[in-house]
Amino acid sequence: MKLTTAGESHGKALVAIIEGLPSHLKIDVQKINRELSLRQSGFGRGGRQKIERDEAEILTGVRNGETLGSPVTLCIYNKDFSNWENCMSAAECDEIAMNAKKLTKVRPGHADLTGMVKYAQTDARNILERASARETAIRVAAGSVFKQYLEMLGVEIASYVKEVCGIKDTGRYEFNELAKAKTTGVGMIDLAAEKLAEEKIEQLKRNGDTAGGVVEIRVKGLKRGFGDVMTYDGKLDARLARGLMSIQAVKGVEFGMGFEVGGVSGKDVHDEIFYRDGAFYRETNRAGGIEGGMSNGEEIVVRVAMKPIPTLMKGLQTVDVETKATAVAASERSDVCAIFALTVIAEAVVAEILATVVRERLGGDTIAEVLERYERLL
Repeated sequence: MKLTTAGESHGKALVAIIEGLPSHLKIDVQKINRELSLRQSGFGRGGRQKIERDEAEILTGVRNGETLGSPVTLCIYNKDFSNWENCMSAAECDEIAMNAKKLTKVRPGHADLTGMVKYAQTDARNILERASARETAIRVAAGSVFKQYLEMLGVEIASYVKEVCGIKDTGRYEFNELAKAKTTGVGMIDLAAEKLAEEKIEQLKRNGDTAGGVVEIRVKGLKRGFGDVMTYDGKLDARLARGLMSIQAVKGVEFGMGFEVGGVSGKDVHDEIFYRDGAFYRETNRAGGIEGGMSNGEEIVVRVAMKPIPTLMKGLQTVDVETKATAVAASERSDVCAIFALTVIAEAVVAEILATVVRERLGGDTIAEVLERYERLL
């Protein structure tokens, strides 16, 4: 299983190619578009979401609603491209339009400055167009396909927001309660915490500031043994961490108890093992469903921390790379808080990684072969 994405934030389109899907997997485009709509939702989103109404088009690899076994290509056309075509053309651009959109007042916390130096650019737009979180739209579309693959095996993924800029949802929720988070503005389940978070976001908006937060992702139904203890790069938690850290603005990943394990002794960390009615089980899940780099059959529990968005309406101090003069960082059209969107994006990335490790272990040219092999696992 392999995912490749391409496209610029204000370019003509975003594209994804998925390799390795078995044949006869039914693909529901409406499910893909629902995920894309959710990604654009949430309290604190900015003006770009009012322009784009993301919908995916399947270009290759699917016929009559089923995969063929060949690479699947997905495409999302950027509606805003019509406003940028004269300076984002793949061929020749209008020099006046390019200069009007040129960005040299680089933003702290963004890829602007380092990318310009690395790629020998004089315009940060040649960096930010790809560094933009707009790229996650196509990953969400692909993630929905991976989710549909996993759902055939009975594997479910859900998430909710645990924290926004210091406001915490401290509830302890069963998996079937997590769906409530997609019906709220911020993505919390505790409505009192949700209200406080909305008030915090409004305050930050008035101050020209931004917010980050923490999202918890849970996976139910994955059997034990996925991932690898024999090679360091095959460990499931390592692969999930790598994938989640690739999301724009994510700065931390933890599993189960996470960093809490450093503050308590072993008896309060490790999950004791029991045996009853022909099966091993645990009464706790402090490990977060992964031991030795392999799924252990319990729910996978992973949290990601998102930094505040680096594009502030009240820009931070910086330098104009063209004149080298002190300047205020450019304020591109941006969100105040995109933590709700992160729940959707993180689920998509987790689905991609899990689909990949399932494919590696089970193989199968058809979805029927995959299902048969999964059912045979103890």
